[in-house]
Amino acid sequence: MSEAVLLIGTKKGLWIGRSDAARKDWQLDGPVPEFEMQGVYAVGIDTRGDGAHGARLFVGGTSEHWGPAVFHSDDLGKTWAEPPEGSIGFPQDAEASLERVWQIQAAPADQPGVVYAGSQPSALWKSTDGGVTFNLVRGLWDHPHRKDWGAGFGGQAVHTVLPHPTDPLRLSVAMSTGGVYRTTDGGETWSPANHGIKAYFMPDPDPEFGQCVHKLAAHPDVPERMFAQNHHGVYRSDDGGASWQSIADGLPSDFGFPIVVHPHEPDTVYVFPLVADGNRIPTDARCRVFRSRDAGATWEALSSGLPDVSYIPVLRDAMTTDTADPAGVYVGTRDGCVYASADAGDTWTEVASHLPDILTVRAAVVG
Repeated sequence: MSEAVLLIGTKKGLWIGRSDAARKDWQLDGPVPEFEMQGVYAVGIDTRGDGAHGARLFVGGTSEHWGPAVFHSDDLGKTWAEPPEGSIGFPQDAEASLERVWQIQAAPADQPGVVYAGSQPSALWKSTDGGVTFNLVRGLWDHPHRKDWGAGFGGQAVHTVLPHPTDPLRLSVAMSTGGVYRTTDGGETWSPANHGIKAYFMPDPDPEFGQCVHKLAAHPDVPERMFAQNHHGVYRSDDGGASWQSIADGLPSDFGFPIVVHPHEPDTVYVFPLVADGNRIPTDARCRVFRSRDAGATWEALSSGLPDVSYIPVLRDAMTTDTADPAGVYVGTRDGCVYASADAGDTWTEVASHLPDILTVRAAVVG
């Protein structure tokens, strides 16, 4: 029997939401004992076949005592494991220490066992054993630009990993600050891919790299089309990141953190606009998700079931979709609320409230 799983990572642990495939009523379990008082900055769900109901769950936890690690579960979160020797860490010659894991992303189904992680400091990691252990991708770490990558307000981190759906040698990442980089040779070499994304805060507003890209998203059926939410700017690329054009017209603000793409409709994209910079509250003090069904040409506000008044932002990894039909969309806020839509954003229900600051959410219908 199919069931829906929702992973909620917070500054003080992990919660797991469970529902049937209709995703109308949710049961919330947590805090999960293994991660109490840990900052959970990354969660992931690999639905390629391992584990119970064909799913392996991941958590990137940060313990104040033990440091960062990646844990996995093959029984939908009932138990969690990490190798005794550790799951992830810089080799000695890298002369760096891992601060936290910001992203966990399974590769496409034709790359069995491959799972990627992004970290702070800005580094990409690759696992070939299903996300049990990870090795540093040296091509990105040794890039000559790395010494000039700055730190955003949240830290210097690779926060987005987009594997190409059909070509295992192609991969894109985004980092704050540094921008978008892509490889066409499996990670041996990397090139910046930021042309058209503005960096108003730099002397050259159109630099080769250094942009503060907050999040990337893409649909697997149209891999050359990518979407980016920048620190000021919402963009679309139709050539795999070689060039970008603004799609912010029609939005109340071009500032925000998350951006996600509908799982079945490559032209449907979601953002959560904020009043820019100093305020960082929802525009018009209303909790609204904005949806475009024409790749950013026009936008509509979605608010049915969301709070009428809100001063709480949504962070870059705290909005996601599942792959059900109709698609589910999920939003977690910094005041510990999670809202779920089982009809692609038309209507919303509250799944959780009064949790710690929500950093990341991931959802899937499994089984």
